[in-house]
Amino acid sequence: MVDPPLVRICDPAGRPRGAGFVADDSGTVVTSHEAVAGVGGVVVHAPDGAVWAADPASVVPLPAVGLALVRTEGLGVAPLPVAAGPCGGPGTYLRIPAGGWREARILGHVDAAYTGAGRRHLLRGVMELAVGTAGADALRPGGGAAGGPVLDAATGAVVAVLATAADPGHPSAGLAVPLRAAAAVEPRLAEFLAHADATVPAYGAALNLAGVLQLTAVSVGSDGPGPAPVDPVERPDVARELAEFMAGGARVLALVGDPGSGRTTELAAFAARRAGGASAAPTLWLRGADLDGADTSVDDAVGRALERAGRIVAASMGAAPGALGELTLGRVAEAARTAGRPLVLLLDGPEEMPPVLAHRLAAWSRRTQDRLAETGVRLVIACRAEYWEQAGPLFGADVLHGRAGRLPACVHLGDLAPAQARLARERLGVPEDALPPEDAGHPLALRLLAEVRAALPGEVAGRPDRDEVFAAYLDLMCLRVAVRLAAGGPVRGTGVRRLAARVSGQLHEAARRSLGPGQGELDRAAFEELFPWGARDGATGWAPAVLTEGVLVPAGGGYRFAHEEMADWLQGMHLDVDAALDALVFRRRGDGSVPVPRHRAGPVVRALLLVERQEGAGELARRLGELCAWVEPGGAATEAHWWAAHLLGAVLPRVRETGAFLPVLEELADRGAFGPWFWDALPVDDDVRFELLRRLVVHDGPEPGGRYLDTVAGLLATAPDRARRHLVRWFDDERPLPALPDATVATAAQALLHTHRHTAVDDLLDTLVERAHPRAGELLTSLADEEPSALCRAVDRWAHDARPERHVAAMTYGLRAAARVTAEDDRALLRRAALDVLANPSDAALHSAALALLVRDPRTRSARLEQALREIAGERQVPASAARHP
Repeated sequence: MVDPPLVRICDPAGRPRGAGFVADDSGTVVTSHEAVAGVGGVVVHAPDGAVWAADPASVVPLPAVGLALVRTEGLGVAPLPVAAGPCGGPGTYLRIPAGGWREARILGHVDAAYTGAGRRHLLRGVMELAVGTAGADALRPGGGAAGGPVLDAATGAVVAVLATAADPGHPSAGLAVPLRAAAAVEPRLAEFLAHADATVPAYGAALNLAGVLQLTAVSVGSDGPGPAPVDPVERPDVARELAEFMAGGARVLALVGDPGSGRTTELAAFAARRAGGASAAPTLWLRGADLDGADTSVDDAVGRALERAGRIVAASMGAAPGALGELTLGRVAEAARTAGRPLVLLLDGPEEMPPVLAHRLAAWSRRTQDRLAETGVRLVIACRAEYWEQAGPLFGADVLHGRAGRLPACVHLGDLAPAQARLARERLGVPEDALPPEDAGHPLALRLLAEVRAALPGEVAGRPDRDEVFAAYLDLMCLRVAVRLAAGGPVRGTGVRRLAARVSGQLHEAARRSLGPGQGELDRAAFEELFPWGARDGATGWAPAVLTEGVLVPAGGGYRFAHEEMADWLQGMHLDVDAALDALVFRRRGDGSVPVPRHRAGPVVRALLLVERQEGAGELARRLGELCAWVEPGGAATEAHWWAAHLLGAVLPRVRETGAFLPVLEELADRGAFGPWFWDALPVDDDVRFELLRRLVVHDGPEPGGRYLDTVAGLLATAPDRARRHLVRWFDDERPLPALPDATVATAAQALLHTHRHTAVDDLLDTLVERAHPRAGELLTSLADEEPSALCRAVDRWAHDARPERHVAAMTYGLRAAARVTAEDDRALLRRAALDVLANPSDAALHSAALALLVRDPRTRSARLEQALREIAGERQVPASAARHP
């Protein structure tokens, strides 16, 4: 064992005072109080000759526990870790620096008195050490051992600091102050040791927070995604959700989103936030592909990840692979929990677990939940919605209505918000209008387009959509692989392009083979057949070239495409759509299960979208129409029903032209299929959207929240002008609403318009009068009582409108508003409207109503009363059959 480095402490005149050791990453020296007592500053000498003169302000005496801290800079001395607890009872062997490094043995524990600041302090549990005669002199006052570290013989961690008050009854015995016992009574020492534990790694039985931080950092570095090309854009809402999760009592949280939405990026950002600053906390990275079919819980995968990290750390220390001791979830979690910084596990892509483990998902999840509770560890999972739909309830997550439908409680990831997308484009160097609106905030599309533009300037024209970006990126990767292959062979010039075409063919074949049994991976044998390590076609090193360029990456026992969304896109090109639908839906009329896991829906969705591009919207609409009959509004009765609903829900919001799909959408609406999240996402115009919502509201449940009427209310709040024009068309629909007693679609429309009347009430009145429907009249009558000022403004507008029917409405509702009006400004509006009607010869039939308005007005009552009476008398002489206006 290599002797640990010590420092010598002298007074300013150069006289020896004792020894010490560096205990943290800032160069702080721990020594005995007697080494600094009675002098101002001290001089610290490093083993290599470096010297640091510490002024009095840099010396922190701790007389109550017989210790002191000395702050130094630039000594370059490696720090020693401090043991997490006591090293043992009497008879335990230790190592001490007493005239050289020697063995000592614990005789027992005594109470020792220390004096400081004029007071006498009693410290319990001080070690009494037995040491050979050769080292006894060094333990006496002036012997030079005072302040030296006492080491655990097994781990090399410091357990105590030597003092020199020898016991007269035991001439070969010395005393040592246990650091942890001293910290229990001296807050300044406790604070320092907490800092030291977080900065100086210890392993084996002495495993501390710094050791855990080092192991988990290696795990994130080796198993995580690696550094991003640019700083990722922060998503404050996701960061907030994760912070609330850490502050709450839940043990498991999922980041749920489609591939390419930034799930892995958000996991990495979370790990980076936890790793930074003075309060760094441990985060361990796991990949679904690294899970094993024999695993009983996440505990097993954690053990393997810690073992891999331990080998890397040991190699960096020049130690044997097993030098760090046994590393298990329980031990690592305990060290982190003791330091007050609990361990968090990140599981990226659990869908990639081996099929044999996926079949035992329920048992694995329950046992994982138990182990998390036992160890105080939390788990954050980044996965597809299809996976969490099944796995979430197994972890006890409540089911919520979310943007992706009914999912267990989770954080949903979609495209970047507009401001975030602008910042991402700026950082990546992507022009503002380089992508169509539907892809402008998609994280993976932005990243890949930036890489293509940087590598092939001038070759990206127009506004490529996501599929076109993927195609350009695939071409770029094939070209890069070909360049690497050409560098090792005779290929030159145009031959590189031909070689790139062969690379493309092999990648397409890899995608086709990945569609086979399993979780979308390419097994090792197939990989080596397609990309041999040796020579092929005059080039060598196909496998290293593909792996170095990151087109495919090792995953578990095989290989995967680096970008999951791009893998779905590429695999979708090679999927037989009709055969897939036949196997997944149309042949599954019973309750039997299908061998395809639900999270493997990605290639099927991509294949269906490709039908629209290659065969036309009509062909895709035909296939989707056949799936409608398999949609169960109450939920999936069988796997076939689930697949039908999922494919419809994933494909329809992403079609390019919606016209051909209107019959499909109407049938789904009549069935009450899907929640508002689906209908909100459809790329349809307002006419279609509100017609579909009208069909849907009769399927609303009794509980508010997640209802279609809530969606209509949201549209009224955000786009009132557009929504009102469509909602008044519902006045003819008298279908009952089961969720609302005695309500119909028409009365619900009335109620919504009434509730949201305060948003541009003038426009609402104009919309209602234009509709000219009895339901509109009922609402106008109600508003005459509740919004008389607004109605007075409307009457004034209508009286000046060129359309005669508006004049009729002005007088009809002006009379109703007049009974409620008290403000002079409102009377003035009614007065002006009435006078304008009287002045218009073509409005002769409305003169009686206009005079009635003026008679109601105190300012015109006397002047118009006689005229009104004559008008009434004249009307009585007109035959009833000649009356044309109410």
